[in-house]
Amino acid sequence: MGRSQQFDTAEVVRAARDVFWVNGYEASSLPALESATGLKRSSIYHAFGSKHGLFEAVIESYLNEVIRPRLTPLAGPVVESNALEDYLTGLRAALLRPGTTAVSSGCLLVNAAGAPISQDTMVATVIADYRTELRAALARGVAARLPGSTTTEVGVLADVCTGLVVAAMALVRVTPEAAVASLDAALALIEERSARD
Repeated sequence: MGRSQQFDTAEVVRAARDVFWVNGYEASSLPALESATGLKRSSIYHAFGSKHGLFEAVIESYLNEVIRPRLTPLAGPVVESNALEDYLTGLRAALLRPGTTAVSSGCLLVNAAGAPISQDTMVATVIADYRTELRAALARGVAARLPGSTTTEVGVLADVCTGLVVAAMALVRVTPEAAVASLDAALALIEERSARD
């Protein structure tokens, strides 16, 4: 009979998430993951199959615990007219909060997109799906804020806002001021478009 698992998988994944988020996949060594999780290499491999398997669990955790809660007001059955502004201003505040991993390390998935791990089929698919999910949520926010807009107008504004959000997440670890300016540009664009209606 095999030994029963003596650890909380979700806690282990969160601990590993911090390592991958700060260092990236390639620079996250097994000793660093062992130290952060409190597990030996054999236990990591038994539970997740490999370092890559652990990274897959980390990505799912990151999406479900970090990304999707912020998008929830834009993805529910009813989207309030101020949901897009609330999302952008909330993200803006988060990117100005000192001492957080989001500020010091940016976005785990945006970082992965610029690293060698992005050549992995699974990781590339997750990154592409994340962008699609973000864009769809922002499009719903645009449509709720600007109900008189055409489908084309909503799509263009959603694309621009998505690009500005991704830029902010990429820039924050280098220059938070530029990241915030990117979000301010998105807010100004929506405000300007709203004023014309």
